[in-house]
Amino acid sequence: MKAFHCDGCGGLVFFENSACVSCGRVLGFSPDELDLSALKPKAGDLWEAMFAAKPGGMFRRCANGIEHGVCNWLVREDDRNPLCVSCRLNEIIPDLNVAGNRERWSRLEQAKRRLIYTLLKLHLPLASGSEATTLRFRFLGEASGGDAVLTGHRDGCITMNIAEADDPVREQRRVSLHEPFRTLLGHFRHEIAHYYWERLVAGTPRLERFRAAFGDERADYQAALQTHYRNGPPTDWTARTVSAYASAHPWEDWAETWAHYLHIVDTIETAASFGLKLKPRDHPAAGSMSADPKTAVREGAGFDLLMSTWFSLTYALNELNRGMGLPDLYPFVLSDPAIGKLRLVHEIIEEVRAAEPGAAAEKRE
Repeated sequence: MKAFHCDGCGGLVFFENSACVSCGRVLGFSPDELDLSALKPKAGDLWEAMFAAKPGGMFRRCANGIEHGVCNWLVREDDRNPLCVSCRLNEIIPDLNVAGNRERWSRLEQAKRRLIYTLLKLHLPLASGSEATTLRFRFLGEASGGDAVLTGHRDGCITMNIAEADDPVREQRRVSLHEPFRTLLGHFRHEIAHYYWERLVAGTPRLERFRAAFGDERADYQAALQTHYRNGPPTDWTARTVSAYASAHPWEDWAETWAHYLHIVDTIETAASFGLKLKPRDHPAAGSMSADPKTAVREGAGFDLLMSTWFSLTYALNELNRGMGLPDLYPFVLSDPAIGKLRLVHEIIEEVRAAEPGAAAEKRE
């Protein structure tokens, strides 16, 4: 996530902020501009954005932000939907009569908005003329004695078990499932990959490229998962996939690889936005590393530059975490076959970006 600054006072503000902590101005995020702006109140429910780069437009605040305090995104004046482009993708939200559910929903929405930000920045499609190919979300809790809620994707709809928004529950599952990394944002990035496999790969000329890299997805999916949970991953999974779960089936390999690609591009964007420069002179691989993440996040930057920047960045970030007594920020080792799969994800996203009308220009640096 890039760094933002208040258009009123110039103070540093963050993606989730709904008000500037320095001057108190109301803030709102415009998905069209991919920018967080200070707002001036106008007539009725309208607000004027104070974008520093160009004259602001007229907006309304998302109804979920006004009524529930769970969203800081904006809706353009001529858009009559009371919900922003992120919140209108929801089919089901948690039952707010249940204690703690508003807080769980807020955490889910924060992670989801970070996902939607990235999808918009990469010019990936969110909707189409068919309901089956329009992205939707369901946030469900488990009733006492009821059926288990499984996080997953089906026919364009991503279901999230809201228990994942409770840190103790998620940590218990992370440990019991032997996962080094389990976050709400990671769940969203994984499940959105299944959505885009159906949108961008299935039934297209890209399918053969997918099978060459990931394997034949026609292998029995349920049987593959049962084998994985019964026997665990193969002992050599680190030589082929980004994670142990990725070894279960080609669909899960794709989803885990896609999620890692989003981890990479988002974290590099954050480093670039904050002006972080790397000088790993003493590392054996220093000669192949980028010293400036900013060069790796520009549209059209090559995959090799992206990865060389990522390797050098993870060395620094992992050491920073260890200095605080925390687990590695990125506890993974990427093999050459796994990097080849990341390359295919990058190529497909770049193909989609190039075909998107008006995709050539970023709204604002």
